[in-house]
Amino acid sequence: MSANGGAGTGGDCHRGRDGEGDGARQDDTGDAARRDDSRRRILSRVARATARRPKTPHPGSLETPEPAGGPEAAFAARFVASGGEVAAPNPGRSLGDWLTEFMAGSGLGLEIEGPTVAVGAEVPPELRPDLDAAPLDRADAGVCRAWAAVAETGSLVLESTGGRAVQVLPPVLVVWVPAGRVYGRLEDALVELAEDLPAAVGLHSGPSKSADIGRTVVTGVHGPGRCVAVPEAVDGWGPQGSS
Repeated sequence: MSANGGAGTGGDCHRGRDGEGDGARQDDTGDAARRDDSRRRILSRVARATARRPKTPHPGSLETPEPAGGPEAAFAARFVASGGEVAAPNPGRSLGDWLTEFMAGSGLGLEIEGPTVAVGAEVPPELRPDLDAAPLDRADAGVCRAWAAVAETGSLVLESTGGRAVQVLPPVLVVWVPAGRVYGRLEDALVELAEDLPAAVGLHSGPSKSADIGRTVVTGVHGPGRCVAVPEAVDGWGPQGSS
């Protein structure tokens, strides 16, 4: 009797839990339907309201003047003013050998014996340093190649094609700037980039900085604390373009 009674009670409890589960699922379904209905009604009202508004014409091309002194020197000056660094290779050496010595020696100032590096997939072999590789989250420095640079804003235009992680995880980022790809205006760079638009584009105007907490500027919070632009050809870069 006791065993049968216990079994019967257990069965009743089990059925009760199942019934409560079915009711909860029905309530969830009803809530989702009500949310969808509310969303449709809100969006419908927005659509009706905006349909009566006149369309704003596109302003057209911005009449931004070209920087004086050439785009390379203007970019270098603005980039350095924002906390970035510019280093120019020794023209008598190969770019890869120069970068190896620059990063391992006193040029980059890492003060680390045998620094490790993470290199973006877009960097060709002749621009890669001969240093030990390390995972992105452990490398002492990262190396990538910009799509272009912009004098107007002092920004490096970095594509996601070679991976965004190498551009934001290492504490120091060295960025090659291709010859002939320093634009005077941001508009000109974006118009050309639109012809083969990548999944994401980053505009890096110096090291990562944030003033979210207490309005105190801190570098290296959301990305590299140092960002070094290196021109593949130094002509026109001015006094900032020297290592």
